[in-house]
Amino acid sequence: MTQTTQHTPDVTARQADPFPVKGMDAVVFAVGNAKQAAHYYSTAFGMQLVAYSGPENGSRETASYVLESGSARFVFTSVIKPATDWGRFLAQHVAEHGDGVIDLAIEVPDARAAYAYATAHGARSVAEPYELKDEHGTVVLAAIATYGETRHTLVERTGYDGPYLPGYVAAQPLVESGERFFQAVDHCVGNVELGRMNEWVDFYHKVMGFTNMKEFVGDDIATEYSALMSKVVADGTLKVKFPINEPALAKKKSQIDEYLEFYGGAGVQHIALNTNDIVQTVRRMRAAGVEFLDTPDAYYDTLGEWVGDTRVPVDTLRELKILADRDEDGYLLQIFTKPVQDRPTVFFELIERHGSMGFGKGNFKALFEAIEREQERRGNL
Repeated sequence: MTQTTQHTPDVTARQADPFPVKGMDAVVFAVGNAKQAAHYYSTAFGMQLVAYSGPENGSRETASYVLESGSARFVFTSVIKPATDWGRFLAQHVAEHGDGVIDLAIEVPDARAAYAYATAHGARSVAEPYELKDEHGTVVLAAIATYGETRHTLVERTGYDGPYLPGYVAAQPLVESGERFFQAVDHCVGNVELGRMNEWVDFYHKVMGFTNMKEFVGDDIATEYSALMSKVVADGTLKVKFPINEPALAKKKSQIDEYLEFYGGAGVQHIALNTNDIVQTVRRMRAAGVEFLDTPDAYYDTLGEWVGDTRVPVDTLRELKILADRDEDGYLLQIFTKPVQDRPTVFFELIERHGSMGFGKGNFKALFEAIEREQERRGNL
């Protein structure tokens, strides 16, 4: 196995970045019923509705709900009545893939420059740079294609102070808000077809100037029955991190194979969310009906021996089925939900970091075995 870590560069290096980014702008979902999705993520994920676009404010074709938790922003869009290519694309996407992520939008300081660099280095254009304006200012947008039918919208919003984008109006939370469950998107994981991981890693190298952060191959992510390979690309500041997975040949069908089959191709597998208190977040999400992967008690019998002391006692980790891992920089705590829709596709990760910038390598075997148990229950192993 090869494993490398990229550390945050100095200011001069960031200024010289050919494709500078400010962070994740939004994770955009195409769903069958955006109103119901917005309610689910408000109650089960503790997010707050902040903006809306629909028939009431001039959008006759689609309805979109914008939810936030700290800097994490999710947008849920569904089609009311297809009338344009965009509406037909959304309707077809939901029909073919089920609810899923169509856009990993990235905030950039200069959307035109980012688009020009990306397309000059091989990116396929989805939308040339254009402006949206309202009384709150101007947003510049452009979009490029990535794996599957996923896109990256490049968002320049430095001249805008509205609730989300022109065409959206501010909206009140759907449920009474309390302390937030999480505060940021940590990373977004893509699943691609066998043999295409390196192709997409190279894409991020060339098109966005991203570099390899971690690499997991061979026995790193394998059990008796299934395996995968993964490489993580990130921008120079590590604000945007994209692990790319592909299946590896094994005795039975891996979680990546299952995803590709039921999603109908490559796409976003899971979104990791930073939390400052994973214990309270898990308790509250479980109480709201979110299902998490189970971890056998045996995992915790020797956990303290190799992970050392953590903020959360091992007994509490055992009770809540939270995983822990440690590397040379510190430790992390993490847990994974089960898929959040009927198809075994998109799920979420909660992660609490204490120095470690890793992805829980020490947990891969336990995690994979937990996923395999769920696959077997679904008849898909």
